[in-house]
Amino acid sequence: MAKRLNNQSTIGAVLQQIIQVNKLQPGMDQIDVKEAWRQLMGNGVNTYTKNVVLKGSTLYVELGSAVLREELSHGKSKIVKMINEELGREVVKEVVLR
Repeated sequence: MAKRLNNQSTIGAVLQQIIQVNKLQPGMDQIDVKEAWRQLMGNGVNTYTKNVVLKGSTLYVELGSAVLREELSHGKSKIVKMINEELGREVVKEVVLR
């Protein structure tokens, strides 16, 4: 049974409790990572981004440009670091560019 929250709980605390009880965190991470990618990469990269999918701790990014894929492959560790900093915790451990 879920822990009953008192009437003084904040909306954020209640939502966090709902996410934990219903095991919704992986889905929330998926949404958060897509949004972080969109914000961090900017319009130039987003134009060629076809799909962003988080499976476990691996981020799969499908790109429409081989040149861009090659450029981004040199900075995979920086991409991981930037996304994790944006999210405030370690969600992504590896990036796979397709």
